[in-house]
Amino acid sequence: MKLKLSAAVFSLVTALFSAQVKDTLAEKILIYQLPNGGWGKQLDDKSVVNYNLPIDNNLLKKIKATGDDHATIDNNATSREINDLIKAYKTTKNPDYLKSAERGILYLLSMQYDNGGFPQYYPNSAIYRKQVTYNDNAMINALTVFYNVAESKNNFDVIDSKLKEKSKIALQKGILCILKTQVLQKGNPSIWADQYNEITLQPDKARAFEPISLATGESVGIVRFLMMQPVTPEIENSVKSAVKWFKANKIEGYSYKTAKQNGKTVRILAEDKNSVIWARFYDINTNKPLFGDRDGSVKYDYNEVSEERRNGYSWYIDHAQKLIDTEYPKWLQKNKISE
Repeated sequence: MKLKLSAAVFSLVTALFSAQVKDTLAEKILIYQLPNGGWGKQLDDKSVVNYNLPIDNNLLKKIKATGDDHATIDNNATSREINDLIKAYKTTKNPDYLKSAERGILYLLSMQYDNGGFPQYYPNSAIYRKQVTYNDNAMINALTVFYNVAESKNNFDVIDSKLKEKSKIALQKGILCILKTQVLQKGNPSIWADQYNEITLQPDKARAFEPISLATGESVGIVRFLMMQPVTPEIENSVKSAVKWFKANKIEGYSYKTAKQNGKTVRILAEDKNSVIWARFYDINTNKPLFGDRDGSVKYDYNEVSEERRNGYSWYIDHAQKLIDTEYPKWLQKNKISE
């Protein structure tokens, strides 16, 4: 009897202690969470959400003044917070963190279109915010949350079983949308655009300097996400086609770096025989590198881009090289797929 009582007391004390343990970052995330369950990248006064800042009365007022229209999956918002809350819950077992993460997952479920795509913002549908958005990995970040929930990966095994079933369905809808939006060139799959019309699922433009085009950086993320999934004939063809496109459209002999000149950050495209890069955007029909400008014009020569946009935006990438050289061969080998 004494042993049973001691065990019961120990369990009670442990439970009470766990409930009281707090994580500094997670506590801030709880405060920033919007009424609809999502998170923003900016507050109502357009200041950037910064979890490194202490929350004083002035900042708290700004947070409370920020409404649901700021909820977004842009710039890692919402997926970042959900991931951090799950990590904090694993360490502390604080139920508030799990509850908040599940509210975030419900928000992601609520914003997904029937066609499987995700807008950049929800419920804010102004300008390009309602488009199906791969830009800055927005949709892939949301789908990765669903993948972790559905597969109980990365500590997401704690999520409610009903949310797990809903996430499985949402994940499959998202994958179908990815396969459907891979741009066809003369009937052959290439890579993906940054954003799509939410109804027609045709590539669309966003900001003035983001024209309709093939987007290499986001497409690398999409391919990596597809390689995480169980292989189907459709996924195999999609991945192989995208990698084939990357191999055919690499730019050899150039590097792209940032540097300081006269106290300003500048981006430099320079000859480098040991380097391989890709333009950020390619013409959707001709595969020529293209560049947008503030006035909405499209340039095919990097040096013709205005100085402000040339140095204020990243126009080339190099991380497709790792995908081609390392990750793709491993995927082929793991799944016993011939190239």
